[in-house]
Amino acid sequence: QVQLVESGGGLVQAGGSLRLSCAASGRTFSSYAMGWFRQAPGKEREFVAAISWSGGLTYYADSAKGRFTISRDNAKNTVYLQMNSLKPEDTAVYYCAATIRKATKDPSEYDNWGQGTQVTVSS
Repeated sequence: QVQLVESGGGLVQAGGSLRLSCAASGRTFSSYAMGWFRQAPGKEREFVAAISWSGGLTYYADSAKGRFTISRDNAKNTVYLQMNSLKPEDTAVYYCAATIRKATKDPSEYDNWGQGTQVTVSS
């Protein structure tokens, strides 16, 4: 098990940037693939990005490609989501998640979830 705590959300104007962080507890963080998901009001949780345990493989939703970058620092037990060129439709609660299995877009494959951080993009 790993405990996850997200931070870095907030209110930003369209076109702006935010960097989300997800700090993990435990010594085995480097064994986990990590993912970022988001959920807007009235919508289902959706995949944003994922990264392999080594950081060598990354995956993005089409909506995130070219604007968002996922990265990790295993020495700091932290995964990041750099979000640029933000749009109002990016407004959501963003969650990080960990899986002992391979990085995937499927939220059901993730066993550990953070509490989420709110991102609001104004037009």
